[in-house]
Amino acid sequence: MTAVARYSARTDTGRKRRRNEDAYVLAPPLFAVADGMGGAQAGEVASKLAAAALEDTDPGRLTGPEKVASLIQEANRRVHERSNADPSTSGMGTTMTVALVEGDGVVIGHVGDSRAYLVRDGDMEQITEDHSLVNELLKSGRLSAEEAETHPQRSVITRAVGTDPDVDVDSFTVDAKDGDVFLICSDGLTDMVDDRQILDTVKRYGDDLDKVTKQLVAEANKGGGEDNITVVAFSIGSRDGTVVEDTATMPAVVFPEAGETREDVGVRTAKPPSPATRVRVVLGVLILLAIAVSLLLWGLLH
Repeated sequence: MTAVARYSARTDTGRKRRRNEDAYVLAPPLFAVADGMGGAQAGEVASKLAAAALEDTDPGRLTGPEKVASLIQEANRRVHERSNADPSTSGMGTTMTVALVEGDGVVIGHVGDSRAYLVRDGDMEQITEDHSLVNELLKSGRLSAEEAETHPQRSVITRAVGTDPDVDVDSFTVDAKDGDVFLICSDGLTDMVDDRQILDTVKRYGDDLDKVTKQLVAEANKGGGEDNITVVAFSIGSRDGTVVEDTATMPAVVFPEAGETREDVGVRTAKPPSPATRVRVVLGVLILLAIAVSLLLWGLLH
């Protein structure tokens, strides 16, 4: 049986945004990151509602990928119902990446472009797939990895929690062993810090996950801090002889206040957030449909 050995989380508004629309869950054995999107404060509402769906759940009652997927479906229902009932939040949505340590592995549930990574034996693997336009273009061979890094539509996602009555959830179990480190992060980190830098930071600080999360947020701000930055990290240890850090003083679900930086990391410059509404998801789907139609026509003509 595996267990959580250590864990840490950190969120920061970034250098270009006025509000923090991220939320995270730190309730071992359950962890999550939600990155909201929507006009005005709607993105903040969406991520809070999604995270609250996890807060209302007893992790001990969760088992397997299907249960974690159903939890995200419940988050989707809450966000979508609120969006329909309140015109000021119409079209809001959020990414959601969840990790549940269970049995001999970690169950992952995932929607959007927040990511989960596994660091093991000096190597790092992205274990979630981005639900984004850029990733679809990469998979189709229409875009190179280098082009993807600077693509003007790299923030366009093709799947989100709350934008539609139902959502397709990726859910699966990853085998885990002692010493594994799992990271869950919003794109405010991964758009600013490449995978090599992330791995180097984890290797540099080892078991000190507080320093890992602090340094990663600092690196994202150093790289420009263009979006809210959230990082959750936890490591795996056996149940025998492992002391799990006390959770009594740690909030299960964290909703940053306007302009707040948890643990006071990074420098922020006040600037209104760029509009991010349901159009991010709709645009991504429409572009993918246009690409599919063009490929079909090309095949018919040739």
